[in-house]
Amino acid sequence: MVLLRRTARPRHLLLAAMLALLLFFSSFWLPQGGGRDCGSAGQPCLKSFRPTAVPPLVAGEAPPLIKECPGQSFQAGQLLKYLKLSLSDPDDVLLGPYLQGWDQLLKFMNSLGTMVSLFSGKVTEKIVAIQELSLKHSAKDHGKRSLHTPAAFGLKTGAYRSLRSMVKVELQEGVVDFSRRTDSGCRTLLRLHRSLLWLKLMLEGLAEGPGTDGEFKTPGELCRNAYIVALAPHHPWVLRQAAEFVFLALPDRQYFLQLVCVRSQREATPVLRIIIDALALVQTRTQRILAEHDMLELP
Repeated sequence: MVLLRRTARPRHLLLAAMLALLLFFSSFWLPQGGGRDCGSAGQPCLKSFRPTAVPPLVAGEAPPLIKECPGQSFQAGQLLKYLKLSLSDPDDVLLGPYLQGWDQLLKFMNSLGTMVSLFSGKVTEKIVAIQELSLKHSAKDHGKRSLHTPAAFGLKTGAYRSLRSMVKVELQEGVVDFSRRTDSGCRTLLRLHRSLLWLKLMLEGLAEGPGTDGEFKTPGELCRNAYIVALAPHHPWVLRQAAEFVFLALPDRQYFLQLVCVRSQREATPVLRIIIDALALVQTRTQRILAEHDMLELP
């Protein structure tokens, strides 16, 4: 009995140390480096997802499959509405609804437990940073800070109205630096863009059926697979190891299904595919715009 206590204590100390390191390195959750192809350096590839034909989303409406979930903060219908609005300008991404969509994704992340909310705090910082840059630029252009209400953050008009307008003004003003880190809106949005891939890949896994053994992968496994592809290549070894505790702490699959207001995997798959398709459209357009200006590798 004494021996068991002696061996258990080092394990508890190791767990505490890893959690402390996780907190310390949580600022790296949004990746700092460029993207890498899956399948290289031992990275597993997730199956490519083929968008399915779904009813078009009318602004302000959710498809019939998407139900409102009373009593919870995350609403899939609201997320889809903002994703749709962010694409309402041809070949551009409107930043106001884009960030509102992220607000819904934050509610989704925070619903998964305290460990995940530690990382979602960093996402919140990125959103606030872009809002503050927009307010600052609006004040400079109009000579007063009170021109826009805090709810709009100057994102309805002006330099930070869209991704293209933000890229244009920050390049003109020399805010973006391709050789060193700067607090530009372009660099900040790039970090959000990469994290969007992580969430999309995780949802793709949840939409898939059981494996050849007839068993569904656990949310922890799906989150880990998505992390390895989207975020792990940009994180130090210590954080990659500490992140394992987040995956272990995730709730079961049924809890995830409840977040999109369904009761079974059969009901969940078409709902998740609608959300995934919308995320993919936003991510593809964002990727294209950033690539046009060689901004996918901003330090």
